[in-house]
Amino acid sequence: MIVLEALDLTKVYVGGDGGSITVLDGINLQASRGQMIAVVGASGTGKSTLLQLLGALDKPTRGSVRIAGQSAAGRTDDELSELRNRSIGFVFQFHHLLREFTARENVMMPMRIAGWDVARAGKRADDLLARVGLSGRAHHRPSALSGGEQQRTAVARALAVDPAVLLADEPSGNLDHANGERLHDLFAELSRDLEIAMVIATHNRSLAARADHTLLLEDGHLTDTDIREAVP
Repeated sequence: MIVLEALDLTKVYVGGDGGSITVLDGINLQASRGQMIAVVGASGTGKSTLLQLLGALDKPTRGSVRIAGQSAAGRTDDELSELRNRSIGFVFQFHHLLREFTARENVMMPMRIAGWDVARAGKRADDLLARVGLSGRAHHRPSALSGGEQQRTAVARALAVDPAVLLADEPSGNLDHANGERLHDLFAELSRDLEIAMVIATHNRSLAARADHTLLLEDGHLTDTDIREAVP
């Protein structure tokens, strides 16, 4: 089942000299439940821009995005926010945890915003922290967690409301090798077991190699690629 679809996705910016800069040019992409897609490419090619458009954080110059069967086009900011909160989980290079709250409270936050009661949100948070191997760290604040633990907390938070799609932008870019590998294994496991569609922008060969499909973003276009050639 296709849960994320981009059609003719194009993003053009106006430069300081008034000229146009085309970052994405006619991107087509589909992601199905349980499918993990890696998007690779050099820095500055537009991988983050692509994820922002796929996640309805920005609007395309041309083209359309459908998330869990719902078009992002023509929606108000409030409607887009509701669509994102209901259907998409985000993981970034920096975890963006709220430092005054515990890991458990951070994971509960999206559910509380969505109107879940404390008991239900707490139970879900406990289950997710157990899933990412952090049951024993649930009541620690981010400052007491390692970098890998903080990022796994961020993954649990991204999964809080059971999204159809998870988007990740260089999720292991700030981790050492051991923690990065543990995170990579977790993504592959979650994609398979939870049947969630994932699109991950990464420079990491190990993470990209775990994907079901690898795409190269270059000169504004996406093409199928061999991971051995695409990631240095």
